Amino acid sequence: MTTDTRDAATQDRVFDSVAELFSVLSTPIRLKIISAVCQGEKNVSELLSEINTTQPNMSQHLSMLYRSGVLSKRREGTQVFYRLQSERVATLCRAVCTQVAIELDGQEPVDPSNRLLPAAHR
Repeated sequence: MTTDTRDAATQDRVFDSVAELFSVLSTPIRLKIISAVCQGEKNVSELLSEINTTQPNMSQHLSMLYRSGVLSKRREGTQVFYRLQSERVATLCRAVCTQVAIELDGQEPVDPSNRLLPAAHR
């Protein structure tokens, strides 16, 4: 295998992994869950008190985040507590959400070449 072929294969794996991560993070409720557990672990009841959704819907999203490796969990009696598995995911989410919040706020000028949002969303 040539160096160029190896580099292309590595690049493909990177893009595939990033696309998979973005797919996991593509639902607003999952971003809310990540935000809620950034400061420490929470059980399902605590998450439901912060995030407006049903218990079955919350469980489905928690399960997806757990299976994908974004969250880890521990059981204490009948309660299940969730926490971030990787601080890198929280850092990524914070960076993107902060940038989008700046663009939506519109108080700070953002060069069009640096915008994350298409013009229709502003």
